[in-house]
Amino acid sequence: MNANGSILGTLESYLQLTGSRERAISANMANVDTPGYQTRDIDFRSELNRAVTQASIMSEDGNPGLVLTPVLREVRGLMERPDGNNVSLDREGLMLSETQLQYQIGIQLIKNHFHGLLQAINGGS
Repeated sequence: MNANGSILGTLESYLQLTGSRERAISANMANVDTPGYQTRDIDFRSELNRAVTQASIMSEDGNPGLVLTPVLREVRGLMERPDGNNVSLDREGLMLSETQLQYQIGIQLIKNHFHGLLQAINGGS
């Protein structure tokens, strides 16, 4: 696969992971009042590394990209309420804001990539 495909594949994985993380955070927020519910999250960095590694293996084989299902893990070390629930809306709001910024960065990188391609096609003008 060429460098452009590799970059776009990586950015696609990045956007898929931010979407998955946003869904996990939304589920946490929706379960704030569910007794015994434990906060779940994605280890974004390790999941992105896994996605990039698997995408490079797939591209060497000539196969199309792979859609990964990230691993959700319970977040340890959070304060539990007496009902066993450990969801903090403050934490989840912060994580949601961070994830939305990450998504916006990914979109901007894709726009920049295509803008560069368009400039190359138009001879730099």
